[in-house]
Amino acid sequence: MTNADIVDLFEQTARLMELHNEDPFRIRTFSSAAFNIDKLQDDITQLPIAELTQIQGIGKSVATRIREIVETGQLTDLNELLNRTPEGVLAMFRIKGLGAKKIRVLWTELGIDNIRDLQMAAENGQVAKIKGFGAATQEKILASLEFLQSQAGKVRMDKAQMLARVLYDELKPAFPSVEISGQVRRQAQEVDTIQLLVETADVIGAMNQIDQLPMLTRNDSQSSPFVWRGQLSGSDVGVEIKLVPEGQLPRRLFIETAAEAHLEQIGPTGMTLLQAALTAPSPTDEAIYERAGLPFVVTEMREDQFAYRWASQHHPDELVTWEDLRGTLHNHSTWSDGKHTLAEMAGYAQSLGLSYFGIADHSQTASYAQGLRPERVAEQHREIDALNAGYGGAFRILKGIESDILGDGSLDYTPDVLASFDYVVASVHQTLTMTKEKATARLLKAIENPYTTILGHPTGRLLLAREGYPIDHKAIIDACAEHQVVIEINASPYRLDIDWRWIDYAQQQGVMLSINPDAHSTAGLLDMHYGVAVGRKGGLLKTMTFNALTLTEMVDYLAKRRQAKGF
Repeated sequence: MTNADIVDLFEQTARLMELHNEDPFRIRTFSSAAFNIDKLQDDITQLPIAELTQIQGIGKSVATRIREIVETGQLTDLNELLNRTPEGVLAMFRIKGLGAKKIRVLWTELGIDNIRDLQMAAENGQVAKIKGFGAATQEKILASLEFLQSQAGKVRMDKAQMLARVLYDELKPAFPSVEISGQVRRQAQEVDTIQLLVETADVIGAMNQIDQLPMLTRNDSQSSPFVWRGQLSGSDVGVEIKLVPEGQLPRRLFIETAAEAHLEQIGPTGMTLLQAALTAPSPTDEAIYERAGLPFVVTEMREDQFAYRWASQHHPDELVTWEDLRGTLHNHSTWSDGKHTLAEMAGYAQSLGLSYFGIADHSQTASYAQGLRPERVAEQHREIDALNAGYGGAFRILKGIESDILGDGSLDYTPDVLASFDYVVASVHQTLTMTKEKATARLLKAIENPYTTILGHPTGRLLLAREGYPIDHKAIIDACAEHQVVIEINASPYRLDIDWRWIDYAQQQGVMLSINPDAHSTAGLLDMHYGVAVGRKGGLLKTMTFNALTLTEMVDYLAKRRQAKGF
């Protein structure tokens, strides 16, 4: 049990209390407790009630419930609410644009208690007739439902890797040769099947052993004598465990990891990559590509034919790696909505071997995230100067900001405040329902702003939760090339935005990309691993990776850019 687990339970309790129209004071108690606990840096799970009540924002009632959660893993208040709430109503909270109040209206006035009935009511025009909804809300509900249905049964890259590792650790004691394959091994940003390979000479015995694992449930209709298919407890993502004859694991690992579109490529020898994999005398990856007469492709890129075009012009050693990163430029601290102080964030970045740490806390319009007003910007800059004085030049904190792109495309702050930063990450956080034309025009205006250094998470998407707003990617990338604006690969596994499929086009236009973790805690800095993975999938060169610049190169770049822009 962690602080985050407690926060989740309190937030869910507050939402369901609002759904059931309970006492507003009690709702505020739970939501405030969640907010306050989320900001804490220290682990509170081991503290007794007396010490918990000494923490600002935690009274005896909340402290008692914290202890209940830690000791039992449950919260009585939440359990009672869950017992009164149909599962279908709970599922409605996943729909973009529907909060507790609107869900309550749908439930109490239309009798809708599941997503299927909600979709039918929206398609029949019933939702639009409800006071406070209208046709626009109805269309948003239908669009959100369509998106959620298309994402059903998938998990993000980070969760898929964690689940695959859990299964690997369970299988390894019973089977000496086990490999994670498929989408997880090639580091797909979304995974619908967690696949592992098990080498065995005893197929029946192996199947029996897999069936004994308590966290797995077999789907008999989809399984076969050599393939176990089913699900992992607590997840609706598919699990596939393939049994491989002894001596065939390397060859099968290659075949099962590459996407079908990649395996279908025909080489100059006249055979497909799949045929080469099945017949190559040596099962090494290099030998398989050589037999097909195709250039070698790294694991992450084995998605489609694009990889061959890239590999015909580049060498795998040109791809960016974790070791190439010299700094990080999009991060938050307790100055806005981060969990760790500026000094702690920078210190952790330094411990990772990075030579610069760019702070980009939220700007003033983001009041929900404690965005910095101009006077607080000045205060933060004074702290940065003091910290930098102690680093002796080997490490440096860069003064950045994540400036909200406002509805009309302008940036937060007046020019004099924007000029006080070393760089500006311009991002959209509000008004995400514009048409493609308006959304593109807004970004183009922000890109044309001389203070914009990096375009942050360009589409605003949240993988498996929120589709990005529609933009003309080519127009945006071309504008970034014209105005020398870097594009962010937001490395948070929740975003991974810009999509890897646009990386190569950006590079062709001369646009650099910055692998930014959007870290709100020290651990969040490690999300750059995910950014590196999708960067490599898209063919990102280390020479086109903005934060692969050394400290000296970065400082020089930013200084010359400021001079060229006239501020």
